Amino acid sequence: MSQFINPDKEKLLTEKMLKFGIKETDITEKFVRSGGHGGQHLNKTSTCVYLKHTPTGIEVKCEISRNQSVNRFLARRILVNKIEESALEIKSAERQRIEKIKRQKRKRSKRAKEKILRLKKIISEKKQLREKIIF
Repeated sequence: MSQFINPDKEKLLTEKMLKFGIKETDITEKFVRSGGHGGQHLNKTSTCVYLKHTPTGIEVKCEISRNQSVNRFLARRILVNKIEESALEIKSAERQRIEKIKRQKRKRSKRAKEKILRLKKIISEKKQLREKIIF
């Protein structure tokens, strides 16, 4: 692919693609202009890579590097990892973290709210009993 990518890593990627039956013909590739830092260079070149795997419908967009060939390699690697994850139904650490945050932000049930309020009331009554009595 490029002079910036280690041939061994490139070989591993192609082997992994063959293992999961991902063909280059199944991948739709587009190049878009990236956003963010980079100034004039980014405004002139389309370094962001958009990939879509037609059979699975998985889409990947990669704009990590200012170099298009590096982004092509990274996008393919991300795509293969997503396909592997869906094929083997492995929950990645990132997905587990996102699910945990969703559970934490989930709205409490009415019963849970009432329980919390009851406990707060009991604690406040205890504190009131600790106050000094003035004669």
